[in-house]
Amino acid sequence: MADQVSDIPDLQELAAIFYADLAELGVFTAVAPNKIPQAYRDLLAHYSHMTVTVEHYHHSPVDVVVLDRITTGQHYSRKILLTRQSDSRVVQFGIVRLDFNTVSPAVRDEIRQEQTPLGRVLIKHNVLREVELKQIYRITCGAELAQHFQLPVGSEVFGRTALIYCDGEPAVELLEIVVS
Repeated sequence: MADQVSDIPDLQELAAIFYADLAELGVFTAVAPNKIPQAYRDLLAHYSHMTVTVEHYHHSPVDVVVLDRITTGQHYSRKILLTRQSDSRVVQFGIVRLDFNTVSPAVRDEIRQEQTPLGRVLIKHNVLREVELKQIYRITCGAELAQHFQLPVGSEVFGRTALIYCDGEPAVELLEIVVS
């Protein structure tokens, strides 16, 4: 794993934070945004925070559930679920790696509390941010992902890798997988 946030989030590298093999999560195939169903395109093919997009799409605020976290040097990584407040349904699985050197102590402290989705924390603290979509994936769910989404193993979902710049610095690498 690199010591700095890379300019291009690497799917294998992000998954390796929590998985010995990407296949444990699922089978990933890179696809063009125009080759995925419209609902998933609405959820993934944009340059906005997923928190806002998912809340708008599902007509419900979301909560974060932190499944695991690892802090190594300046990086804080976490494996998360976003759940709808309306019915607790899981609507997103994600892996996040944040360079703590790119955010203020107040932002760092709120993120470490693990009570609020990352996008909401950055918005609340008025961090100047730019989301850069890197790649869309068609994903055949492995056992864990299928369980989180309450789908049969082998079901198809979609996800993306993205990079968030905070105040012009590459700060957050993301793997975001959603259900429509």
